[in-house]
Amino acid sequence: MTATKNLAKNFAERFGGDARIFRAPGRVNLIGEHTDYNDGFVLPAAIDLYTWIAIAPSSDRTLRVFSENLNESAIVDLADSNPQPRDHWSDYVHGVAVMLQRRGVAVRGANIAIYSNVPSGAGLSSSAALEVSTASSLLALSGQSLPLTDVAKLCQQAENEFVGARVGIMDQFASCFGSVDHAILLDCRSLEFNRLPLPPSLAMVICNTMVKHEHSGGEYNDRRAQCEEGVRLLKRHFPSIKALRDVSLAQLEAHAADLPELTYRRCHHVISEDDRVVLFSEALRKDDLATVGKCMADSHLSMKNDYEISCRELDIMVDLAAEREGVVGSRMTGGGFGGCTINLVKTEAVEQFRQKTAADYKRETGIDAEIYVSKAGAGVMEIGVTK
Repeated sequence: MTATKNLAKNFAERFGGDARIFRAPGRVNLIGEHTDYNDGFVLPAAIDLYTWIAIAPSSDRTLRVFSENLNESAIVDLADSNPQPRDHWSDYVHGVAVMLQRRGVAVRGANIAIYSNVPSGAGLSSSAALEVSTASSLLALSGQSLPLTDVAKLCQQAENEFVGARVGIMDQFASCFGSVDHAILLDCRSLEFNRLPLPPSLAMVICNTMVKHEHSGGEYNDRRAQCEEGVRLLKRHFPSIKALRDVSLAQLEAHAADLPELTYRRCHHVISEDDRVVLFSEALRKDDLATVGKCMADSHLSMKNDYEISCRELDIMVDLAAEREGVVGSRMTGGGFGGCTINLVKTEAVEQFRQKTAADYKRETGIDAEIYVSKAGAGVMEIGVTK
């Protein structure tokens, strides 16, 4: 039974009646880590792992939410005049509802069932997939719509202001605008984007270290604060800058002595990573796979040394990939502190890569990795009413 039909069946058993089904994907980021909240460039792709929502209206102003993954229920009171997060998975649903109401959307009460195969805490944007599918389903149930760019902004706002994780716009944007067989080159300041075709000769192979992270746990927010401190100090020399996006490496180097060493390294990662996104994208267009691979390797080293968001398991996974035939490039992907690596692998080498990497990672760490082979997929959509 497909995930859609199974969800609809379980919804009917729990709540009764038919439901509308919505689906939003997770994402993998090919390059451009922690640049989005610095107004920079990113290159994500939606993946074929999704969060599904089954939804039907209820007779009151309550959201009754059930997570099939966790076998757990939650209730959201839409009439609450002072909504507060509870440090619970339902905060993502609740936060989206709050932001829709602030936007003037008359959110209807509803029964909601959720199922996801996007692994949680793996750096593949399970939270964004939940937010975007929630926003789309609540809007549709209320008979309203918003431009997809506004949906992405609203979901980011829910995570920033309600959940408490100061994430950038990349995850939500990719979940909204994903395109089959294409990555998205996104300018996170203007939100202008181009879809770049991915070579059919390459597969995206995602290796989950099974080490989990929590964005709202502090480290992610700390990195953002450190970048903001760098901007504040560099403004003394470049008053017109608004974000690290506006600073070149030459300018940073010229005033490195004016920055605390830690702040300098954080800024160095972001500014050099922006340059790598542009170089990577140009190389992808030209099918220059050697440059693509070098950009990925340099990106991982920068995240390891300058931004300090890697970990032993991620480094082992990247090192193992470097030994494999058919691997174009490898790097950690996502917020860091665990999660996944993204590997671009020639299609004929994928199966051997999966087998050997899983075995060697188990030998090195004692951990059974999960390895997914994904195509770039479509963004959020309504699947329809399943009976």
